[in-house]
Amino acid sequence: MDPSVLMLAVLTFLAIGGIGWALAGGDPSAGRAAKRARTWSRTTNEKRNRLVKAAQDPGAQRKKQFSDAIKDLGQKQRKARAQRLSIEGQLTQAGLPPQIVTFWLAAAGLSVLAGGGLLFMGAHPIMCLAGAIGAGLGAPRWVLQFLIKARQKKFLEHFADAIDIIVRGVKSGLPLNECLKVIARESPEPVRTEFQRVVDGIAVGAPWEQILQRSYNSMPLPEVNFFNTVLLIQMKAGGNLSEALGNLSGVLRARKLMREKIKAMSSEAVASGAIIGSLPFAVIILIYVSTPSYMSELFTDPTGHMILGASAVLYGVGIFVMQRMINFKY
Repeated sequence: MDPSVLMLAVLTFLAIGGIGWALAGGDPSAGRAAKRARTWSRTTNEKRNRLVKAAQDPGAQRKKQFSDAIKDLGQKQRKARAQRLSIEGQLTQAGLPPQIVTFWLAAAGLSVLAGGGLLFMGAHPIMCLAGAIGAGLGAPRWVLQFLIKARQKKFLEHFADAIDIIVRGVKSGLPLNECLKVIARESPEPVRTEFQRVVDGIAVGAPWEQILQRSYNSMPLPEVNFFNTVLLIQMKAGGNLSEALGNLSGVLRARKLMREKIKAMSSEAVASGAIIGSLPFAVIILIYVSTPSYMSELFTDPTGHMILGASAVLYGVGIFVMQRMINFKY
């Protein structure tokens, strides 16, 4: 046999064997690496396909965005409500400086005065303690709520007029910021103070949502919430601001008329509750004037102290029930 033919056959056999060995994966570690590479590639492709599918599904994406927005809104509302219910928030709503330390110092002083006064009058120590706790915790909050209600009532009396100023200003060509400045200068209190807060927020460049939220925190009324909603909708979606605020002004005046009508219709029940609530004090004064010895037992005898305490509790419960019965929500 020709040596060249033999050599060609050997080389051909070696070439075929090498190609087969390479395709079969002669090195075990290289085969495992290739297998891991194929597995990783397949897993990556599956994840990428899922992400692409989720991105291409507008319903799921909108649902997730809506859920996140609702969750964020709920957190903001809870935070704002906690701020309004705090002592600092209530002081701001009452138009007082938000100084919590001063408030608690005044409450402590009132508690000491009430407890010391009862002790000086010879009352039982338990009654002195109850009076001190009630004066320190109840009386300041009651006064604070009274101031808040009075300030909100004054605000509602002039709020519709302030909205009318904005309507006329916008119709005449003035920008909204200038209309708010006019209200902050010309309107009576407390409308002037509340709109001055809005003007100050605009001057420092705060976002409108934050400015209006602060305004609602300092004056938490449905009317203020309506006003804020109208402004936010107009800023985001556009529209005729003067027409929207004009309609809002009409709604606020209708609500005011409804409140006055309900107040007139419930005046009889309010007067009856006031008369019934004042009767115990009137009877005590008359009996004490006519026969002081008969009434003095309640203030000198321990049993009388217990009767006075139980009577005070029952009287408070009765006043609370009557107040809830004659307090109409509107």
